[in-house]
Amino acid sequence: MLSAVPVAARADFQVSAVACHSDHRRWSSPEVCGGFRVVLVRRGRFRRLAAGKATDLDASLGYLGTPGEEESFAHPSGGDHCTSITVTPRLWYSLAGEERRAATGALYVDPPLDLAHRRLLAAARSGDVDYATSEELLTLLATAVARPAPGATPAGRDRALVAAAREAITAGHPASTTLFSLAELLGASPYRLSRAFPRELGVSVTHYRHRVRIGRALDRLEAGEASLSTLAADLGYADQAHLTRTLRHHLGHTPTALR
Repeated sequence: MLSAVPVAARADFQVSAVACHSDHRRWSSPEVCGGFRVVLVRRGRFRRLAAGKATDLDASLGYLGTPGEEESFAHPSGGDHCTSITVTPRLWYSLAGEERRAATGALYVDPPLDLAHRRLLAAARSGDVDYATSEELLTLLATAVARPAPGATPAGRDRALVAAAREAITAGHPASTTLFSLAELLGASPYRLSRAFPRELGVSVTHYRHRVRIGRALDRLEAGEASLSTLAADLGYADQAHLTRTLRHHLGHTPTALR
């Protein structure tokens, strides 16, 4: 079952909260994308098939859609909750430029883009669509369209390897605490794993692990976490100072400021 609830809308854009409560491995019937879209996952995961390429999507990997693009979806791991942002060609081109007319495909959601997504949703809850929400939306869109697409797709076995590594890191598997133990869990050499990640996602496995941990930190801060020392320990940082340095480096703000 699919539901889409408008969160904020004006003539040039619509932001919707999309929830899919499905559990199926087979691809859905093809759909045609009706406009320029940025889709970011808030919770859960699903798969998208477009232009002959399947992509595993979760909070770390969203996608850009363009008008007339045919796409199918599968939900092998249950449902998901996403934010779908549809914009007019005029707004899209004002941010992306004419050279990005055909921009499409996977979108790596690094910590700044993740934070922009959260700030947009917070602004939408304030009810100020014409200024606060619009301003955060423009920041998010400008960040998203400037992102280079992930690297060239590697061999099929490496694509599956990266997908399995992403799942282990996201799930917090005990073996994901080090690169060597993660590679051993997946039956691959550490070198092969570290080389495959940039080809598939455009970032290193180290960067990806940072992104997942920072996302968890933002979740906890958004939920009102009171103890930064507890948060740091739970996420595997050496101490509160280490957590603070990491968030300041990636997001430009301390945990206290983000909270």
